[in-house]
Amino acid sequence: MQRIRNRSQRIDPSGLKKRITSSQIRFWLILVLIVLVIGFGIYLIRNLRITSEITADRLPCYSTQDVTPFGENILYYDNSSLHCLSPSGGVRWTLPVGANAYFSVSDTNIVVWSGSRLFIVDRNGNSTYNENQIGEIQFARIGSRYCVAVIGDTATPTLVVRSLDGTSIDEETEAYNNLMILDCGFYGEADQYMWTLSLDIYGTAINTILNTFQVGRMNTGIISLGQYLAYKVMYENNQLHVFTTQQLYSYDYKGVQNMSDTRLIYGWYYLDSYIPERGSAYILMAPNVKRANTQTITQLRVLSGSFDRRYTMPKACIGGAIEGRNLYAIASDYLYKADVNQQSFYGYQLPLQETVTSFFGLTSGGRAIVGCGDSVYSITLPK
Repeated sequence: MQRIRNRSQRIDPSGLKKRITSSQIRFWLILVLIVLVIGFGIYLIRNLRITSEITADRLPCYSTQDVTPFGENILYYDNSSLHCLSPSGGVRWTLPVGANAYFSVSDTNIVVWSGSRLFIVDRNGNSTYNENQIGEIQFARIGSRYCVAVIGDTATPTLVVRSLDGTSIDEETEAYNNLMILDCGFYGEADQYMWTLSLDIYGTAINTILNTFQVGRMNTGIISLGQYLAYKVMYENNQLHVFTTQQLYSYDYKGVQNMSDTRLIYGWYYLDSYIPERGSAYILMAPNVKRANTQTITQLRVLSGSFDRRYTMPKACIGGAIEGRNLYAIASDYLYKADVNQQSFYGYQLPLQETVTSFFGLTSGGRAIVGCGDSVYSITLPK
């Protein structure tokens, strides 16, 4: 009987191996789970900052009132007057301009037009010029020294250039016959040059034309850009960069193309740029799909000299901007920030009770201007 009892107490080695293997599996599963939880916690700590790092001020305007950053301030138009607000929402000045007016800004000046009336306004709200023009104004642009207005019919526009006190500098009455002027602007160290983009409306094929000339003197270049629509021109490092729906081209001030500086940008469109005192500009681009939907920026792209990098957003965003080496993006409830040389974004929960629905840009004083339905907020950018 004793032998039988001892025999019944013997342990099967194969059963022990199975029990040890099962315990080891459970141990490693628990260990992996702990590592994942710790890793996710570290990610949250590193990428989601506390809301006290940014603050928000509600502005006394509506998101439908042409809200526009202007230096460190904000402009809006209430269908009667143009108002300038401080970063926190205080009214700095108000200028009556009448109904159905539009405006455009440079870093330091504003041009306003309504019908045939043209206003030139300085940063303090003082109107330095206020006169009727020879016809109804299509649109106007302003720089540091000059203002240009496109006047008359779409197919026979007149280009009028004035100094900031309203003195007539140049007038082109026939140069743009049968052309629709799409946009124009000034460039050069002292805005002594000007560019225009126009479209041949009677041609058998689409053809966008870039004209460059010295203000008040002579044409310096006429460039046919072909069938791909050009929609943006920017100036940096003595080069004009022309954005089309297919390519990014570069030209000197005479309109001579830099053949080595051509990039394929099909599927992307210009969003923002930052031009430093030295070095190449940083150009921010977003996928074309953003034009059809307010919250579909899932990627951003930055170009700077030979630098070309793409960034995947933590979530779909409404808009983006670039300031210095910092890249910003606005989602419905978060502000994201990244260094252009880094792939990871830090997320900051917005201190708002409402959902962000629109993004108007950055002020020079470090504020992001956003819309939440009809409301508008000024949000401090994280340091």
